[in-house]
Amino acid sequence: MGKPRGSIGSLRSELVHKAREAALSAVRTYNDPLIRFKSETYVVLMIIAWTYLLHAYYRSHKIDYRYYKQLAQRRRFDRTARGAFKFWELERCLNDTACPVDGETAKNLRFLIGLRHEIEHQMCTGLDDFLSSRYQACALNFNTYLKQFFGDKQGLDDHLGISLQFAQLEVTQFDKPDPMKKIPSRLATFIAEYDNSLTESEFNSPRFAFRILFTKKLVNRPGQADRVVEFVDPKSEIAQSISKEYWVKREVERPKFRPYQVVDAVNKAGFSKFRIQPDHVDMWKSEDAKNPSKGLGTDVSGTWYWYESWIDRCIELCRAAGSRYCSESPLG
Repeated sequence: MGKPRGSIGSLRSELVHKAREAALSAVRTYNDPLIRFKSETYVVLMIIAWTYLLHAYYRSHKIDYRYYKQLAQRRRFDRTARGAFKFWELERCLNDTACPVDGETAKNLRFLIGLRHEIEHQMCTGLDDFLSSRYQACALNFNTYLKQFFGDKQGLDDHLGISLQFAQLEVTQFDKPDPMKKIPSRLATFIAEYDNSLTESEFNSPRFAFRILFTKKLVNRPGQADRVVEFVDPKSEIAQSISKEYWVKREVERPKFRPYQVVDAVNKAGFSKFRIQPDHVDMWKSEDAKNPSKGLGTDVSGTWYWYESWIDRCIELCRAAGSRYCSESPLG
């Protein structure tokens, strides 16, 4: 396959340099307490960073990343109005069969691409905290592939530290109204539909969204708590105590299900006679399941979505109803 003209090494190095710079700028802007245009800036800069990174990868493997039309005897490369080559955008880079990015990382990037399409023409509030786990995963994934493609010396590990805070982390900081209520309806619908398109493993993958559980560390001797964040073996004594005494950020990014998906899941659990009308409707009404205080679902732009906890409750109620909803003995 052909390749763009010019010195491979020099242009590749320039692409890597700009990719690193764009990523650092994205994280620096997001961490700046004086900046309120965080999500919009971060998403745009990280998409640029990933685009340059993949261009550098393709160039190093002599893969042409320009758009062209195949004529009978030659290629005719697409150009801008002023004659410049048209290079692949990030989504085209991800779609290529030679793309080296793993599935969960690609899902994270496709989400950010879709998010950019939704926010590029409007101001959106509430995104910074709500989607922070996906932004964190994007940054970690970028650094991983940067080092994988071009060596550990290119890594950004030494540049990105823990962001210092002016206040201690407390549970009350996260006890706020549902952030989805601040997000425009069109954007909220996009997020819900994208999440519902993912498998459970994709949604929970740290490459799609990086989530951390925090616990305040109490020590008896000086020098034991020099780091703000520490990682421990899940089988260790301290990890076992954390599992009993901990607080976590309230989960706001759970998979959401439409009624037909709830019914399908209940059917697969062995209750084949369970239907939307009247069974599911009667069940959620009798349980007052749409009461926000119960946390069984959420309203997104006028459309109700159920959480997995409601599916579990439906299955529990079906079991309690004996043979009413099943044509044969249910499992479990």
